[in-house]
Amino acid sequence: MTSVREEVSRLGSDMAPSAEEKQAVSGVVRDITRDVKTLVQQEVALAKAEITGEVSKVGKGAGMLVGAAFAGLMVIIFLSTALWWGLSNIMDQSWAAVIVAAVWAVIGAVLFVVGRGTLKSIHLKPERTLNSIKQLPDVFKGR
Repeated sequence: MTSVREEVSRLGSDMAPSAEEKQAVSGVVRDITRDVKTLVQQEVALAKAEITGEVSKVGKGAGMLVGAAFAGLMVIIFLSTALWWGLSNIMDQSWAAVIVAAVWAVIGAVLFVVGRGTLKSIHLKPERTLNSIKQLPDVFKGR
């Protein structure tokens, strides 16, 4: 006794596709391939346009941050000069300059120590990823 599946699969096995059917299938496959290619090209063009717009924004933002940093530097210079001149009213101008320089030396030293500590604490080795990759062979072996 044969199953229904076997009977159905035997029905089409005796009939070879006609040239028209082959040509129709070939045309459909060609159309699908062309449409997928067009779709991919359009998506790539859209991605390029979006990225170009975002890169332009990044450039403008970075330029504004550089301008802000320069303005901040100018503020620091002028405030330091004002402090130096203000201190020179109550002491010799040379000692006032030394005091302002010493204040900036302390600020620079503190920033250096904190920055160095932060950089030393950075671990660029992705430990969790490496551990999970090491476990992959065990997963494939069924352990």
